[in-house]
Amino acid sequence: MIKRNIEQIFIDMVNSYPVVTVTGPRQSGKTTLCRMVFPEKPYANLEAPDVRRFATDDPRGFLSSFPDGGILDEIQRVPELTSYIQTIVDEHNSPGQFILTGSQQFEIMDTTSQSLAGRTALLKLLPLTISELKPDGLQTGCDAWILNGFYPRIHAQNLNPTRTLGDYFETVVERDLRQLIALKDISTFEKFVRLCAGRIGQILNLQSLGNDVGVSHVTARSWITLLEASYIIFLLRPWHGNISKRLIKSPKLYFYDVGLASFLLGLETENQVSRDPLRGNLFENMMVMEALKYRFNRGKNSNLYFYRDSGGHEVDLILEHGRDIQAIEIKAGATINPDFFKGLHHFRKTVGELHPIRSAILYGGDQIQQRSDSPVFPAQMCQELFDSFIM
Repeated sequence: MIKRNIEQIFIDMVNSYPVVTVTGPRQSGKTTLCRMVFPEKPYANLEAPDVRRFATDDPRGFLSSFPDGGILDEIQRVPELTSYIQTIVDEHNSPGQFILTGSQQFEIMDTTSQSLAGRTALLKLLPLTISELKPDGLQTGCDAWILNGFYPRIHAQNLNPTRTLGDYFETVVERDLRQLIALKDISTFEKFVRLCAGRIGQILNLQSLGNDVGVSHVTARSWITLLEASYIIFLLRPWHGNISKRLIKSPKLYFYDVGLASFLLGLETENQVSRDPLRGNLFENMMVMEALKYRFNRGKNSNLYFYRDSGGHEVDLILEHGRDIQAIEIKAGATINPDFFKGLHHFRKTVGELHPIRSAILYGGDQIQQRSDSPVFPAQMCQELFDSFIM
């Protein structure tokens, strides 16, 4: 059983709120976490048709089976339950009554914000981090991480990533997404997602993406929103500071799990990853997600952005903390060279008078270098870098 970094904040929230809602991608470990940390709590999976029917037809009778609360898995399958839960937690007024999980973040947020506002803590559990793999002897290397991704089952059970991620993608598309919208042509949608993988780490251009797959700009936008809601795609927003430079306004496209992106690109071996022209983009995706997981595992929201101006100057990752800014350049190369620092130097020169800035490099090598203004950290030590920043 892989111990999760979010465990302590999860316990703290359960001890403080009557309801805790844990969202995240399918198979990110939500159920395992809840049942491992609170094994004494009764459990119900609302994916099971008979359980779901009971909860839908007789919500009061269903919830009476949990007089002291419990764990309700995939709450988005019976969203009306939250209104009845609100009544129960208001009557008892004690922490730790119900733990809810869900895999559709927008739907879950809408449901809980309407019925459980002020009564529930919200946590997001993404797939494993690099630091979570280390204690279990599962540390491998950048190309292996890019290929395998970070879904817990792949690592805990030593599964074939190509086959497992293929099944995962088919399940998400066939079951989850068809429940949200009426997909008339599933093959066109699958092509759309694969084209998204081909644009990983790039500025999102909905017009171009729609044209390439043969759908309208409006449809492309709705499908991107759907993929965001299902924890498939993550859009990194551009940083807009109070500076005179003209800055890019469109987000960059990433995947919540780099392994799924690798699968969609047709990569099946570490050797293929090492030679792929998008390896640098995949490495960047992996590091951006490590920063996002670091925030979520501490019960915080995303404070991640990127910087790019009209002159092409760019910094891959900007982390905002009040007026303080952490700027991180991400490079897949294993050898440090002066070009790694150009974007950071320009950003510091442009923004440094307005904001306190700390900067660093994350790269594909294995050595730490303590440079005067921007220390260099290897990918496997990204958490140590984040620990040294205010995040």
